[in-house]
Amino acid sequence: MKVHFVMHEAFEAPGAYEIWARARGHAASFTRLYDGGRLPISANDHDMLIVMGGPQSPATTTDECPHFDATAERGLIARFIEAGKPVVGICLGSQLIGEALGAPHEHSPEKEIGKFPIALTAEGRAHPRFADFGSELAVGHWHNDMPGLTATAKIIATSEGCPRQIVEYGDLVYGFQCHMEFTPEVIELLIAASESELATLSDHRFVQQPDALRGHDYGEMNGKLYGFLDKLEAAYAARSG
Repeated sequence: MKVHFVMHEAFEAPGAYEIWARARGHAASFTRLYDGGRLPISANDHDMLIVMGGPQSPATTTDECPHFDATAERGLIARFIEAGKPVVGICLGSQLIGEALGAPHEHSPEKEIGKFPIALTAEGRAHPRFADFGSELAVGHWHNDMPGLTATAKIIATSEGCPRQIVEYGDLVYGFQCHMEFTPEVIELLIAASESELATLSDHRFVQQPDALRGHDYGEMNGKLYGFLDKLEAAYAARSG
């Protein structure tokens, strides 16, 4: 299986998503937009698209950030969806999926940075790909916005600070506003990029400071993510095979 990652910034690293791909023997390729990388022209050479997060929003223009072209990314996501390929978006990536399907992103009720529980909805608890998540799972967060909802989207999980943590847009298309890919290495990259900003957010109830971020164990949520990705891969193989 060929997995392609779109990265907006070096500090928004794939983490557990890349660990999963390599552990399963998949070929991993990358578009590092921050380093001048170019998006694939089509979905033909890849089996799965994973679009990472970033400090941008889908409304960020190329004047504001020359290496981020929301229109081009929406087009790429749409081509993968039309080709019947799995698409997973994380944070900004989840918002871009919604926008590619005609659902504009929105501002989240709360800024969330840290590790906080998500609660699965009735649809989430009944969904076989999330059976291992239980009714509640502590996961990583680092966001201000949230994905929009299409008419057929299903909310799989919510949190106290954000009503759209995991969204199913189609059988092979998922938006994760939460960051289940966090590892200690990824957390260090994010802290290095945001430490001065974090110091100004101490009054936010869902924002944790560097010592707390470093103290969390992210292993359990990584394991749950691997299980979800295994099931998504199996569904794609069954459909395409």
